[in-house]
Amino acid sequence: MKKIFFSVTFLLAFITSNAQKDFQGMAVYESKTSTAEFKSRMDGNKDITPEMQKMIEERMKKMFEKTFILNFDKTSSIYKEEEKLDAPGQGGGGMRMMSSMMGGGGTYYKNAKDKMYTVDKEFMGKEFLVKDTLTNYKWKMEGEIREIGGYVCYKATAVIPASKTDFRNFRPKKEEDVKKAEEKAKAEGEKKTSFFDEVDLPKDITITAWYTMDIPVNQGPEAYWGLPGLILEVNDGKTTILCSKIVLNPKEKAEIKAPNNGKQVSQKEYDEIVMKKMEEMMEMNQGQGRRGGMEIRMGR
Repeated sequence: MKKIFFSVTFLLAFITSNAQKDFQGMAVYESKTSTAEFKSRMDGNKDITPEMQKMIEERMKKMFEKTFILNFDKTSSIYKEEEKLDAPGQGGGGMRMMSSMMGGGGTYYKNAKDKMYTVDKEFMGKEFLVKDTLTNYKWKMEGEIREIGGYVCYKATAVIPASKTDFRNFRPKKEEDVKKAEEKAKAEGEKKTSFFDEVDLPKDITITAWYTMDIPVNQGPEAYWGLPGLILEVNDGKTTILCSKIVLNPKEKAEIKAPNNGKQVSQKEYDEIVMKKMEEMMEMNQGQGRRGGMEIRMGR
C-alpha cells in the first residue's frame, strides 16, 4: 500500500513539474506615449508650417504608438516590438536612434530566477548588448481592483529614478524659463544653451501597474517585473502599456533565451556612451549656429 501511495505521489509530482517546465504564455501589448506637451510647443512655433506640423505628428505617432509581444514561462521572458515593414521613406537611422533614446531596443530578455536582464540595442550604427541586474521595484500594494480583458487585476505602485537617456522622461520647459537660461549663460560667459537647458528631467517617476494573479508569473512588459502575477497594464506618467491579448500554452512554443549580438556593456556603461554621443552632437550643432543644441532627423 505504501509503495502504491509513493508511486502515485511521485507520478503527480513528476507531472506537475513537467507541466510547469513546459508552461508558456504569449501576451500582446499596445504602447502609447502622450505627446501633448510637444504638440503645444509646436503650436507656438511660427517657424513650423501646418504641413510640417502634420508630418511631425505622423512621425511621432509612429514612434510613440507600437505593438509588442511578450513570450514568457515560469521564470523568464522575451519582449520585443512586433515586426512591421516600413513604408518607403519612413525608416532610416534617425527613427532607430530616437527609438533607442526612448528606451527601445531589439529583444528584452528577463530572467526572474537569476534576477538578470539582457537587451540588444542599436545606437548610432553600433550594436550593444546590455546585461545587468533587474531593477528592484519596491512595489506598494494599493488595494484597488479592476478588470482588464476578463482578468481580475490588482493595483501596485513603485517610485524609481528617472533615466537620463530615455527621452520619454523629458518635459519641455516654458519659453520664459528657456530665455532665462540663455540670459544666465550669456552673463556667465558660458557656451550657448543646449538641448538639456530646454527640458526638465524629473528626479523620480511613479510607476503604476495592474497585475493579475490568474497568471501567477512575476513578468511584465519592458523592464517591469516582480509582482505575484503577470502585469497587464503599466503607466509611468507619460507612457501607457496595455495588454490586448493573452494566449496560454500556445501550440507553437517560442524560444525564450537571451540575445547575444553586440558589444557587451552594463546599463551604466551604455548610458554613459549615449550621453557622451548626445553631448558631441550638441556641440557640433552649436558650432553650426543651431539653437537648442541638438537636431535629430527622423527618416531619410
